[in-house]
Amino acid sequence: MRAATLRGTGEAFVTEDLRLRDVGPRDVHVRVAASGVCHSDLSIQDGTIPHPLPAVLGHEGAGVVLETGADVTTVAAGDHVVLAWVAPCRACFFCLRGRPELCEHGLDHAFAAPYATAPDGTAFLAAFGTATFGEETIVPERACVRIDPAFPLELGALVGCGVVTGVGSVCNSARVEPGASVVVIGCGGVGLAAIQGARLAGAAPIVAVDRVAAKLDLARRCGATDVIDATETDQVEAVRGLTSGRGADFVFEVVGRSATIEAAFEMTRRAGTCTIVGAGSPTDMVRFGALQLMVGAKTLRGCVYGSTDPARDFPEIVRLQQAGRLDLDALVTRRIALDELNDAFRAMHAGEVARSIITY
Repeated sequence: MRAATLRGTGEAFVTEDLRLRDVGPRDVHVRVAASGVCHSDLSIQDGTIPHPLPAVLGHEGAGVVLETGADVTTVAAGDHVVLAWVAPCRACFFCLRGRPELCEHGLDHAFAAPYATAPDGTAFLAAFGTATFGEETIVPERACVRIDPAFPLELGALVGCGVVTGVGSVCNSARVEPGASVVVIGCGGVGLAAIQGARLAGAAPIVAVDRVAAKLDLARRCGATDVIDATETDQVEAVRGLTSGRGADFVFEVVGRSATIEAAFEMTRRAGTCTIVGAGSPTDMVRFGALQLMVGAKTLRGCVYGSTDPARDFPEIVRLQQAGRLDLDALVTRRIALDELNDAFRAMHAGEVARSIITY
């Protein structure tokens, strides 16, 4: 099968023919139908997020089951599935406390052994354990969630990361109440999904912040009541101007940079909640004054994968899309072939797209 490989940090993706490893007893062999191109993949390519290489990236995918291992019981050949980049064990400390997104063994399979080999003998890891930048993949049964076969698989791909991360950060992590004021900083695919989550939760106002005018237009389509172009105005003062000078009840930072995290904290009202969704560099330090932390009485929290339980939340996102409560089509900017992946990363870095979708 063909896959876009990454052999070293900072290198371009190269399309190669790979041979998958054998299917184990608890494995599922999937023909990938579509894969989103997520900013976290860019962060691995440029070294912002450390990850062993060589590897096949891609963690936002959906497809059709080709075969299963002898002990698999939840999916079968022919099923349409969304892939989860966390495969909850359901037995560790966090899983037993209702936090499967923090599973202590959820990524064991990603680093345990190579998932495919090139003709020259190079062995490739499956980044995030899913490797959706390839025509086929092998994942644990726990990373496969069956969905309605009538649901478009290219939208199903988005469900596997960007949508559940954005919607989940609002509805699962922060638990936004109806009527609360919400700000979302960063209007890429995850940020736009967070805006839709805020609309779903009944928030008002919903304020979108970005530096790209086209993304702010998309934010309005996704439910933003107000938009702030951070290139033209002080975003913190603009948010305070929209919230009677107090700041917002809930602020979501979906960029992953210290400057925007600090701005997000500043625009959160006293006793409000600031949620960090963006995946940043481990060396990018965030600074707050000690007195500011005490006096503000704010909650500053991280958010992994939208506090998602794939088995619970993937089918629910599908149901909400089918009911017209979510608009996943609004998140798709381009549909591309696998060979166009390098240009998709360029476009993402330039801020030209919300999501590019590889269709196989």
